[in-house]
Amino acid sequence: MLILAIAASAANCTAQDKPDAPTPKQRASTSTQSSSAENAQGGSSNAGDQSSNPNAQQDENPKRILGFIPNFQSKDDIPQNQAPLTPKEKYILAYHQTVDFSAHVGNAFQAALQQASDGQPHYGQGWGPYAQRFGAAEADQVTSAFFIFGFLPHVLKDDPRYFRKRYGSSWSRIRYAATRTVITRTDAGGRTFNAPQVLGQLLQQGISTAYYPQQDRSASGVFEDWGINLAYNSAYNVLKEFYPDFLRIVSRRRREMRPATNASPAPSAVNTPPPPANP
Repeated sequence: MLILAIAASAANCTAQDKPDAPTPKQRASTSTQSSSAENAQGGSSNAGDQSSNPNAQQDENPKRILGFIPNFQSKDDIPQNQAPLTPKEKYILAYHQTVDFSAHVGNAFQAALQQASDGQPHYGQGWGPYAQRFGAAEADQVTSAFFIFGFLPHVLKDDPRYFRKRYGSSWSRIRYAATRTVITRTDAGGRTFNAPQVLGQLLQQGISTAYYPQQDRSASGVFEDWGINLAYNSAYNVLKEFYPDFLRIVSRRRREMRPATNASPAPSAVNTPPPPANP
């Protein structure tokens, strides 16, 4: 419901001005060109460092959705974000996805829901089974982040980030975001099958059978959870696509309301007696 509300609200913001085209380079002296090259190299290095830093702000994508949900890998599809991640940066991104505090809180909440609904009943009830559920969720978090953001993107030379479409109709953007689960960008800038996401989720589900109760280790359960996770990822991409638009709408409405609330009332006219006439 939150995703649909954001998508509907963002329909008013789809007609935006596109970024200015890059200005052509002009000739300069040799010293100026060398210094520009050094600055460009430094800027590229800084951009690469920021791409794997969850606290760095490169564009309008917040690093957290609703102040809590991690959004470290979302980028606007603009030229300065096109530089591929190095293998080190991919593993750093996987590390942040693993150790972020929101992951642990989410896993604890997920274990509590499973405990309350008696999900995977072979665990049982009580604090011991709750700890087992929480530990399993933590293990799922580690393995999925390793395969989806680190190992498979490194080996296959794919870019694990999500690049927002930003323009077009709301439906075209929803379709684009949902299909990024099976389509991704290569380090060279082309499009390819999103093996890190699709196969990474399947590998994670297969590994999870090693620490789930033996009664729950079935092929049907692995593929069922795999499909659920892929559908969740598509919905999450839609949220990431429209969330900056939602923030912009809220910010604009606040600015429109601020003058009305901050405007001071006009001074009331006071009838003052005329000055006495000179004798």
